Amino acid sequence: MTPLPKRKHSKGRRNRRRAHYNLKPTTLEMCGQCKELKLPHRVCPTCGTYNGRQVVDVAARDERKNRKNAQ
Repeated sequence: MTPLPKRKHSKGRRNRRRAHYNLKPTTLEMCGQCKELKLPHRVCPTCGTYNGRQVVDVAARDERKNRKNAQ
């Protein structure tokens, strides 16, 4: 048989234990190329660069998306 608590934990004790369960605001950083805000360690959705290099062709991506939505 497993041990059981002798007394009920108070609401204050429960809430103090859960004090670090809160949500943190997302951090944003500026893109080095276009100066738009983006998530850190991700490709910039505006210009398609990462770490100073062009990774995604944004024009082709938008064209493909528009073609797909037109169908």
